[in-house]
Order: sequence, then C-alpha cells, then structure tokens
Amino acid sequence: MVGIIAGAQQLGLAVAYPVGFATLDQRRRSEIDFRYFDIADLLGRPQKQLDGTAVSAAVAGRRVMVTGAGGTIGRELVRQIAALKPAELLLLDASELALYEVDIEMRENFPDLPRQSLLCSIRQRQQVMRIFERHRPELVYHAAALKHVPLVEANLSAGMLTNVVGTRNVADAVRRFGARAMVQVSTDKAVNPVGFMGVTKRLGELYCQALDLAGAGRGDAPRFMTVRFGNVLGSSGSLIPLFQRQLSRGGPLTVTHPDMCRFFMTVHEAVQLVLHSSARGMGGELERGRIYVLDMGKPVKIIDVAHRMIRMAGLEPDIDVAIEIVGLRPGEKLYEELFDKDEEQLPSTMPGVFEAMPDALPISLLASTFDAIETAAIAGDDATCGTLARDLLADDVITNVPAAEREQIPAIRLVSAGGQ
Repeated sequence: MVGIIAGAQQLGLAVAYPVGFATLDQRRRSEIDFRYFDIADLLGRPQKQLDGTAVSAAVAGRRVMVTGAGGTIGRELVRQIAALKPAELLLLDASELALYEVDIEMRENFPDLPRQSLLCSIRQRQQVMRIFERHRPELVYHAAALKHVPLVEANLSAGMLTNVVGTRNVADAVRRFGARAMVQVSTDKAVNPVGFMGVTKRLGELYCQALDLAGAGRGDAPRFMTVRFGNVLGSSGSLIPLFQRQLSRGGPLTVTHPDMCRFFMTVHEAVQLVLHSSARGMGGELERGRIYVLDMGKPVKIIDVAHRMIRMAGLEPDIDVAIEIVGLRPGEKLYEELFDKDEEQLPSTMPGVFEAMPDALPISLLASTFDAIETAAIAGDDATCGTLARDLLADDVITNVPAAEREQIPAIRLVSAGGQ
C-alpha cells in the first residue's frame, strides 16, 4: 500500500480510499474516520527496514530500562523490547498517567514479563542513582525529554533541567552502576541549532560522546550512543495529530511557512534505529564517539504533507479545506539538517544509516558548564542558561579549552578508531 501511494503521488495521481472513509459534505467533515488512515503513507517513500538479527541477541535475557517509557518513542521501544524477551523491563517516567497507561498495556499484552514501573523525574539525581543501584539495568534507552520547540524556547530553565541535567544524571548512573550501554534519543534540531530545544539536545549529545570516547581501549567500559531522529510521524503533540484535529473540524490546516521542510520517519523506523545502534555498539561493531542517523530520504515540505492528508481524507486542498500560513514560531528553522557543518560524515556498517563524528569536548569542560547551567536553571535564570549553553557551542569554544585537555581530544578519537 505504501509503495502504491508513494508511486501515485510521484506521478501526480490521486489515490482513492474506501467509500465512507470521508465525506465531501461540509456539514459532516467532523465525521472523518482516521481508523483507516495510515500515517506511513505520508512519507512519500517506503519505510526503512533494518536487519533485526543482532537486536534479539542483545536484548534477550537482559534487564532493560526505558526512560520516558510513557511517551511515543518510549512506548514503542517498550513494545518492541518486550517482544524480545528481556529478563526484566524497567519503565521510568515522570508522568503518572503515562506510566500507568504503558504499564497497563504491558500487563495486557505481556503478562508474564517481569517489569517495574518507576515514577521518577530524570532531574532527580539522587532518586535516579537509587533506582540504578537497586535495579542494575544492563541496557538503558534514554527517551525522556522535553521536545516541543516553542515550549522549550519559552521555558528554557525547564528544558535545561530535563534535557541537559537529566541526561547527565542518567549517563552518570549508567557509568556508576555498570550498565553495558546507553542509547540517547536526539534530534536533527540539534544540528546547527537555532532554537534552545536543539541546543539542549546538542549538549546531551556532547556529554554522551565524551563518555563514550573516555571508554576507548577498555573492554568493560559502557557504550554511550546517540541516534538522531527526524520528525516522527504521529508522535504526541506533533504535526500529524494537529492536522488530524484541524481536518476533523473542517480546517483550516495551519502551516508556518510555504517553504518549511522536515525529515520524516515513522515511530517503527525510529525505534529500529535505536535498537540496532545498541546491538551493534555492544557487539563492538560501532566506532566510539559517533552519532547515527537514519537515511530518511529527501526532506518533505510541510505544505505537501497538508495536501496529502486532505486528499487522503477524500477532500481537495484549498477547495474543501483551506491551508493557512501562520508564520514561523520562536526557535524554528525553515530547513532541518542531519549533520553539523563541522561534522565528518562517515560510511556506516548499518545499511540505511548514516554516521557522523562530531568534534568532541573534554568531560571537565562539559561538567563545569553543566554545573553552572544547573545552578542557573534551578534559580529560573533563563538568560544565564542561554548564555552558558550558547558559549559552549560557539565555533571557537575549543580555543578556550586548556592546552593539555585540548591535546587529549584528537588522541582519544584516534584510540577509539583503532580500538574497535
């Protein structure tokens, strides 16, 4: 079905859906039935399929933790991991409702799987440490984050506490209590970031990269891997649910700019990338310090997605349903990128995946800056948080690193490249 729709759209052909899927009656647009609406059809390309052979061997029989387990990515991770028969599944989330819902789903679909539901914010360092000390996860999938660009832009201290301080708390617990690997979910918005959501995620990338490089040459050192996502179709609070809600009300569909482009992927593709990265990393197949990005094809214009959704509902854009241009929101970019201007793009051992080696920063510089960011964020000092973060990501930041530490960075990377 995906191939037929993608091919038809490339040829400019209309796709007919079953009678009753939608109505042209202006008075009954609210009755559009989204049960038969496959959001993967909006990709304009077939979904990527990664080889799952190594994943089962990496997960089966291990204690696995998912942070942000109640979110869109976290819940899909939980579903796919549960099917791989881990020894125990640890569900961690700060939202009581989200945690309750994912726990109920696991109880219904995997009643015999040992699991623990852990109500905890990753901002709570001591509680995170106690949980790790008690449960000793072997694999950690870190999906907990604040992800909405305008909200983080308007609430920077909160974004820093979750995406920067929280990520450091989880990573430090992984290192302290002997987990084998941590995979961090990041975003293409971390590349040459304009908004602070991207800035916070880039700082998390840098910290995990530094820890991964620090373990080079030590076979028992945990792996810290980062995967970058594009826009995940249908994730909570994202574009597609917004368009569905607007379409059900008869429109208009709101688009920020006619040239706005994004990379898109399905939640299934996103989780496959996370699981495969952990499996390959634990198997010693992946170089230390790299970032992994799914090949998502070409970026798609948001306005084209709006057109496709309207047509898939059996309606005509700008005739049955209007499209309204509302302007860019704070922190948004017109075009997303997969790699930073200074990153070296490298061949990947995983088909359908790109790899990049960003410039690294020493742990000491990151730790001292993160301490200052945490102090400012707790005080609600958004201005200081922003200045500290931007200064750390400035192009010339490496010149401010003490010479002895600066010399260690390329050495660490060379050891990493030879140690695998």
